Amino acid sequence: MGCDRNCGLISGAVIGAILAVLGGILMPVGDFLIEKTIKKEVVLEEGTLAFKNWVKTGTEVYRQFWIFDVQNPQEVIMNSSNIKVEQRGPYTYRVRYLAKENVTQDPEDNTVSFLQPNGAIFEPSLSVGTENDNFTVLNLAVAAAAHIYQNAFVQVVLNSLIKKSKSSMFQTRSLKELLWGYKDPFLSLVPYPVTTTVGLFYPFFPYYNNTADGVYKVFNGKDDISKVAIIDTYKGKRNLSYWESYCDMVNGTDAASFPPFVEKSQVLQFFSSDICRSIYAVFESEINLKGIPVYRFVLPPKAFASPLQNPDNHCFCTEKIISKNCTSYGVLDISKCKEGRPVYISLPHFLHSSPDVSEPIDGLNPNEEEHRTYLDIEPITGFTLQFAKRLQVNLLVKPSKKIEALKRLKRNYIVPIIWLNETGTIGNEKADMFRSKVTGKINLLGLLEIILLSVGVAMFVAFMISYCACRSKAIK
Repeated sequence: MGCDRNCGLISGAVIGAILAVLGGILMPVGDFLIEKTIKKEVVLEEGTLAFKNWVKTGTEVYRQFWIFDVQNPQEVIMNSSNIKVEQRGPYTYRVRYLAKENVTQDPEDNTVSFLQPNGAIFEPSLSVGTENDNFTVLNLAVAAAAHIYQNAFVQVVLNSLIKKSKSSMFQTRSLKELLWGYKDPFLSLVPYPVTTTVGLFYPFFPYYNNTADGVYKVFNGKDDISKVAIIDTYKGKRNLSYWESYCDMVNGTDAASFPPFVEKSQVLQFFSSDICRSIYAVFESEINLKGIPVYRFVLPPKAFASPLQNPDNHCFCTEKIISKNCTSYGVLDISKCKEGRPVYISLPHFLHSSPDVSEPIDGLNPNEEEHRTYLDIEPITGFTLQFAKRLQVNLLVKPSKKIEALKRLKRNYIVPIIWLNETGTIGNEKADMFRSKVTGKINLLGLLEIILLSVGVAMFVAFMISYCACRSKAIK
């Protein structure tokens, strides 16, 4: 009987050891199966999980606008006072609801090209007012014309047309006009062919008709999963030749997804046609989004730093006066892809900008939590499940001796016009599907590995202790 008991104990220990070994074996095998499945499902081709969500996102994306309403236009025109602004908003539109068009696979270089349609639907229930609300803002045409045409004789001619059209440094426009375009009275009098319609998002983000941002060509990941969704080429309406040839500013993905198996140490590059360049985000923290563990990556202050602090931004310092010999920071001059219009991009309320940029503007309240950009990425698949893209559009206006509307100015202003917050979060239905198809299976496999290993070790230890106890009693 003692022998039988000893044999039983030994058998139990062997079984425990086998279970522990199985748990240990299952770990690399499980990791291999997960990696193989993920690599298959994130390829951008018909039938994969990634392709279905890539062609048309299941996430509702909203773009909110806040307008900087100027409170003291006459004081500024007459005395070159600080510009007092009051933020009004949000005015909300639903965007990115249209599926990609002309999706074409190229098996030779393993890329897929497509058109990204644009459109916007106003959401009254998510807005503080209507599209017909009026604002006092900088006159886009007057400020831009004085910057583009600096010849004294040309400015004399422009001044006569500005006066004849009763235009000035500031104007009153509705939200709809300011965003999507209006016929400018000053430009309508120019005697040679010019675009007379002006708007912050005209014609690149049309309001009434669905045109596309341009042709994107991205790697589909079939031959190299580390390149999936990374942009190969972009041929849009925007003039990006300066950055493409000199600054290499079209790289990374479109931020909707990244190559799988994202590491915290990575710097994630993504391209935004809104700001005519690629930019990057760095890891900040781990969070739980609807039961799904994600990594939060944020846009660091260095992304908008001066070229002295961040050499990558040397392309956005195009002159020495406004930038104070390239020492100012927090704003990027993107005029070269805006047909020479003096457009500057920053974070909202000049967050992380140098004091000289915000000093002439009263009424700003930069706040890290409200005004920063972030991406919440599921690290195994590389899918972006939540994001907030926040940017501010500003226009440079300078003194001009020949243009009466600007001749009393004594300094340069980078004038904030609007700031936007584009957000999207995975819906509950999509989150349930993601958990069941991706994180749920991974968690189940991980749990099985731990159970087998734990039970095996426990059984082995318990039976070995019992065996030793029995042997000790038998010897006595």
